[in-house]
Amino acid sequence: MRLISTAFSNGAPIPRRFTCDGEDVSPALQWSGAPEQTLSFVLLCDDPDAPAGVWRHWAVYDIPGDQAGLAEGAGQPGAGQDFKQARNDFDRLDYGGPCPPHRHGVHHYHFRLFALSQARLPLGREGPSCEQVEREARKYAIAEALLIGVYER
Repeated sequence: MRLISTAFSNGAPIPRRFTCDGEDVSPALQWSGAPEQTLSFVLLCDDPDAPAGVWRHWAVYDIPGDQAGLAEGAGQPGAGQDFKQARNDFDRLDYGGPCPPHRHGVHHYHFRLFALSQARLPLGREGPSCEQVEREARKYAIAEALLIGVYER
């Protein structure tokens, strides 16, 4: 499975527009090569370089299995999406772009896509955390793709 963005290539800087220093909109993402038995997708974005440990910026779940991407800005709240968003470490139910501490060096933002054998994650309540979504998604994951972007302030 492959995950790409028209906003940045793997290992390249994430444009300011998609960060807390810019418009803080989610980048467009596309994927291909999912296994035939895929019933849904989960997309995660986190920063393993955060000073206090992994900082979770975004989790999108229950993405339909026939979908092949997310449009730019899909992480904005209430845009009539056919997926759900988890509560991130900013305590919001939307995309929170890269926002590392000033002068902390380059941070690596991991966009991870899971193809799942389950159409809906059995989370049982609205607004689960990104960590809860990842934990549940791993139970049904049949493939995974990774895209890494970098950002520094």
